[in-house]
Amino acid sequence: MADHAEESTVKPEVLLLEQLLDEVAAGRLRVPRFQRPFVWRPDQMIDLYDSIERGYPIGSLLVWDTPHVLPSLDQIAGIDIPPAPTDGTVSYLIDGHQRLSTLFGTLARRPAGASGPGEWMWWIYRDLGLGSHPEPRFSHWPGGEPSARLLPMQAVLRTMEFLAHARRLTREVPDPQECDALVEEAEQLAQRIRSYKVAVVRLVGGDLSHAVEAFSRLNSRGQQITPDQMFSALTYRTEAQSTLADRISAIRDNIGASGIGKIPASTVFQTILAIAGEEDVHAPQSGALVDRLRDDLDDAVQAAEPALHRAVQFLRYEVGVPATRLVPYPQQVMLLAAFHHLVPEPERWQVRSLVRWFWATSWSGVLAGSSEFQTRRALRQLQDFAGGVALDLQEHRAQPVPDWFDADDGRIRAYLLWELRRFPERLGLTGGLIDLETLLAHSGAAAYRPVVTGVPEESWPANRIILPSGADRPAWVELANLPPRVLRRVVTSHGIRAEALAHLVAGNGTAFVRARARDLARWEAEFMDELGIQPAVAVGLPRWSDYAVELDAAPPIDVD
Repeated sequence: MADHAEESTVKPEVLLLEQLLDEVAAGRLRVPRFQRPFVWRPDQMIDLYDSIERGYPIGSLLVWDTPHVLPSLDQIAGIDIPPAPTDGTVSYLIDGHQRLSTLFGTLARRPAGASGPGEWMWWIYRDLGLGSHPEPRFSHWPGGEPSARLLPMQAVLRTMEFLAHARRLTREVPDPQECDALVEEAEQLAQRIRSYKVAVVRLVGGDLSHAVEAFSRLNSRGQQITPDQMFSALTYRTEAQSTLADRISAIRDNIGASGIGKIPASTVFQTILAIAGEEDVHAPQSGALVDRLRDDLDDAVQAAEPALHRAVQFLRYEVGVPATRLVPYPQQVMLLAAFHHLVPEPERWQVRSLVRWFWATSWSGVLAGSSEFQTRRALRQLQDFAGGVALDLQEHRAQPVPDWFDADDGRIRAYLLWELRRFPERLGLTGGLIDLETLLAHSGAAAYRPVVTGVPEESWPANRIILPSGADRPAWVELANLPPRVLRRVVTSHGIRAEALAHLVAGNGTAFVRARARDLARWEAEFMDELGIQPAVAVGLPRWSDYAVELDAAPPIDVD
């Protein structure tokens, strides 16, 4: 029979919001270091206050009461937190970090003189006097002196600051009746926040694994804890060591510093698992995984970083990937790292095979959807390849390019990478070279702009080009103002041939997009043929080269 003596007990309770914040300020309610950092956007912070004013529940907080000392943050929302008291049990926040940080950071007294770049996020105001107006009642105020009608949330829980704001209203609102109404509205809001109750699920006793398991099951915000977050929590033990999450973050930062951009934390974690010999890197069972890898984790983490660096360098210099955000499928990075861990310095024939493998998996979409089976199969295939078994890519068939531009679609990303390979030197509106690597590392697929709008083919990838500009308008609006000779040079660098350009100049957007689509499809098919990758044979699948359209004769272009 299983031993449940060390398991925790669950005690639901309700606390006033002010009581909860007092616990944080006293150091009795703490945020464990394995929690992810504060990542909420300003609009999410505003939505939280809107829910509180309306009396809506904001979800329960999950805390763990334990006599064990758990490494925890010494700052929350930029406010120093005192050490944990030594005279009893301490509560650790397992679920609710984003909500609690928002409330503590905006309601508690801010540090004197705080003026960092993100300090404005912690100043939220309630617009008084709106009545039943549907406009948002809460907002941030990034700079300058806010109006007296904007009540700072910093004042609602502190009597002296609230009275000071009420006096300011008296000075700046000349109508006594209006002023009284605004003060009364502010008092009602302050009372509503003071009396707001928060549901707390308190886990008493047990160990960290029980608390994290409870988080994964009871997560009140509907955001399932990721495998790397859970594993990081379960493997954190002492003050002296960094969490696994810290080490993963450091690896991501180091790779990002190379200029190609960061890779997802999940990719780093999966790489660590693959190097440690795990087959199931997609959705591992955390409890059993900790038991298996506890002694080997440090070695696997240390080996993962150089393997990932080699994988990223391979993508950058052998495939031509300018930014990690353009890699069609994140598993490809992990799989290449697993290979480079086994073969740090591959021979040229192995490099050529890996290049072909990359394009085959990118075009075929075999890794789409993060299938556990396909990921495991691909990992085993590359591990076998590292051991001398030839890569068999016969089953891979290149899928057609979708007729919509979706930067999150793996096949679209594969198309963009091929297009960058085919046309590596793009000219901007001045006729000078565009710094593609920097632009794409910063903006990714968002750097692509539509050429024309208002046509059925507006969403087609063939209607997108890279053209930096501060203007939020179709590229053709700016291209049309170029001298003919410059125009021809610029559009040619973007893969727009004379026929397509003629339709563009004539104002026939549909004919332009379709003509360019046929050109691009033909060129991409030629590259597939060079690599020996066959297109998919499937009736009804759209393909640019299959789009039939009767095009009017293209008018000549005067470039003199």
